[in-house]
Amino acid sequence: MLKAKTFVKKTKRGNIIKVVREHYLRDDLSCGSLLCHKCPNLSPAKLCSKQNADSSLVTRPHYLVIDTNVALHQIDFLEDNHITDVIVLQTVLQEVRHLNDSLYKRMRTIIENSSKRFFVLCNEHHRATYIDREPKESCNDRNDRAIRVATAWYEDHLKHLDIDIVLLTNDNDNRDKAIKAGLKSYQVMDYVKSLKGCENLVDHLSVQEKGDGMGTMHDKKVMFDEHLSLYDIKMGIKSKRYHQGKFEASRENYLEGFVSCTAYDKQVLIRGLKHLNRAVHEDVVAIEVFPKSQWVGASGTVQLDEKIDEEEDLNTMPDGNAENSIYVRPTGRVIGIIKRNWRNYCGVLLPTSNTEKTKHIFIPSEKRIPRIRIETRQADVLMSHRIIVSIDCWPRSSRYPLGHFIRDIGPMGDRDTEEEVLLLEHDIPHLPFSKSVLDCLPKLPWSIADYEFVLREDMRSTCVCSVDPPGCTDIDDALHYKTLPNGNCEVGVHIADLSYFVRPGTALDLEAQKRGTSVYLCDKRIDMVPEVLSSNLCSLRANEDRLAFSGIWEMTKEGEIVTRKFCKTVIRSVAALTYAEAQILIDDKSRTDPLSEGLRGLNELAKKLKERRIQAGALTLASPEVRFHIDSETHDPIGIETKELKETNSMIEEFMLLANCEVARHIEKEFPQCAVLRRHPSPPLTNFDLLVNAAAVKGIQVKCNTNAELAHSLEHANIPGDPFFNILLRIVSTRCMMQAVYFCSGMLPEEEYFHYGLAVPMYTHFTSPIRRYPDLLVHRLLAASVGQDKTYTELLDRNIVHEWCENMNYRHHQAQLVQRASIALHTQLYFKDKCLDEDAYILFVRRNAIVVLVRRYGLESTIFLKAVESQVNF
Repeated sequence: MLKAKTFVKKTKRGNIIKVVREHYLRDDLSCGSLLCHKCPNLSPAKLCSKQNADSSLVTRPHYLVIDTNVALHQIDFLEDNHITDVIVLQTVLQEVRHLNDSLYKRMRTIIENSSKRFFVLCNEHHRATYIDREPKESCNDRNDRAIRVATAWYEDHLKHLDIDIVLLTNDNDNRDKAIKAGLKSYQVMDYVKSLKGCENLVDHLSVQEKGDGMGTMHDKKVMFDEHLSLYDIKMGIKSKRYHQGKFEASRENYLEGFVSCTAYDKQVLIRGLKHLNRAVHEDVVAIEVFPKSQWVGASGTVQLDEKIDEEEDLNTMPDGNAENSIYVRPTGRVIGIIKRNWRNYCGVLLPTSNTEKTKHIFIPSEKRIPRIRIETRQADVLMSHRIIVSIDCWPRSSRYPLGHFIRDIGPMGDRDTEEEVLLLEHDIPHLPFSKSVLDCLPKLPWSIADYEFVLREDMRSTCVCSVDPPGCTDIDDALHYKTLPNGNCEVGVHIADLSYFVRPGTALDLEAQKRGTSVYLCDKRIDMVPEVLSSNLCSLRANEDRLAFSGIWEMTKEGEIVTRKFCKTVIRSVAALTYAEAQILIDDKSRTDPLSEGLRGLNELAKKLKERRIQAGALTLASPEVRFHIDSETHDPIGIETKELKETNSMIEEFMLLANCEVARHIEKEFPQCAVLRRHPSPPLTNFDLLVNAAAVKGIQVKCNTNAELAHSLEHANIPGDPFFNILLRIVSTRCMMQAVYFCSGMLPEEEYFHYGLAVPMYTHFTSPIRRYPDLLVHRLLAASVGQDKTYTELLDRNIVHEWCENMNYRHHQAQLVQRASIALHTQLYFKDKCLDEDAYILFVRRNAIVVLVRRYGLESTIFLKAVESQVNF
């Protein structure tokens, strides 16, 4: 049956146009029940009559129908294994997709899980369930009516099977109309309480802002100002009275936060709970900036939220005399929330002697997240465990946001539990690879096909070797060096050809794209691609034929490039060396074999390349790095040492930089609108205030107008007798930098391609495709440019490439954070039963604390100072 849907819409130019769309209705769509023999078998049936949980409200076998609000607000309830045989209407699924993409993806995951038996009915295309919108009927009311009509159809369609249809909705009006129409309809809370053997399922229900319980709390006074409506915010931003930006809570003071907005060079400071006005870290907020006479600086006080007083004075400002701070910045208040970016949070329950009570305070692991009020009947078990909680709402009458319990992770202090917390908190995909992904892998044993030797250059006779950290199994890169008859040299950088195995659009490619990068923890690695590729077929292991993508340059002895070539190759590495082993071969002058001579040639050339980079203004920064010795049985840290860098570390780095720069220029020339590049923006000069002032205390002047000036200043910032001072300054310099990011060349002007830290006009990542998805994209672009592969639509669409880059930036940043957190966790585990005296350097001074760095262990920590009779000013 064909229907015409007609509506009018307003164009960007203000014109009104009439739109007519054809809408097809069918009468051959299945109801999805395995017991129904009326429906044609066109789609796989999922619903059955077996119930996982008995209900005192609905005593007969039944199917559940959910409305949009249940799908949006009770997703944790729907994900529980006890909830099965659920009908998800197309109307509901479309609304969820429109309102919340992340919840839509979670809903799709539930539907695809065959054990959950969730069935999607295309009611908008079913002749018996489709309805037209009535005159003056709102969209929401029409959709609610469509849900009731579909529920009534199911009730009639399956009445001969003695199966009840139950509509779950928290919308009182929708439920009343359903009951009036003779349908069975209940609130989610009532239905859950009726389930036998599922008492703890109540904990998973979202707290809605309603007139009882933990909702609006009418009996309590209003604590916060009301948020402005989105319309008022939009008008205020348009008139420049208000500003929009992402809210970042302070790591050191729970009474402070910052908002980045384009109108000001510095972040806007928000001080005091009342002015923070229920903003949560990473929310997109609207702010009002105070007059310049009211601008102040951050307090400089480390202040943690340790109060449990619901009636805490919201006018309390951070300790310290911020008004006299030399770091004055724009100051304001939050007047509205544009977008909540809440997620699931890991943490613990606040210890209490009364574990029988149901209302508890949850303390998140992330210090920048406020405490959360939850209800749980499992406090006696959960009190000593790490758990996951979600925020539901933050009423004006509550000191803390309200949320609900999701699941138990495990006992506090357990290494596996703490590691799981790190991965969850940093949103690291770490589940095992799915069957669809594993099905994309080549069957073992695998060997290179004969035709590849025709399509590629055979370089198996070339003396190629790799140099990596100890224990490295995912060997991305290898090098070769040989002297040419004309006195020049040939240098080859050979990179694992992952693009041969990971084809665009496959399940393997989509999973690698989602993960974005491999993640390296202290005791394990979370691969971007399955191990059969990362540690076997793609890894450039010694004495095994491997597929590679090679860059080959003829260079003078001074490092000037004469010719360049990019091609796909077959190589056979003669050795997989560690940095220490390669250094021994270089230093042992008695060795004259091709491998040792080649390493010496590479090392000498690398020194000249590095010297040229530094002269151009490249920065040499520092960060404390340590290595743990892990017990092979318990996986606990049994030793710790700072990483020692050798010449070979620098040697490999220089040739990776060379290859990345060369490839960047090549793909940008061939694909100027869709090349995947990496840039490092120049930091605002205000970012260096901390560095400049820290150096000035020691009588050293640091200039930072350009990267070359900064590099020169750091090179000469030395104090006789204190060689670590220069390293400290470089550590501080690192924290002044902007984040380097991937981008699509067609989205920015060429002058913004510049990489500040490396002092190069154009840069990309080509050398680590096994562990970085952007490198894989670069390989595909490079292969297409040299005629060894084909492009595809998405790769040439700059908007799609831009979206990929945004995801890769997020994943790369999260991987860096979780790696640092893993080091901190293992450091704590190592010192768990130890008490040692060590020298430490003071990095930062706060009003009531100092931040120190223990050089030997790369350990950074905050030490609180005891209160004295009079305040000490630093």
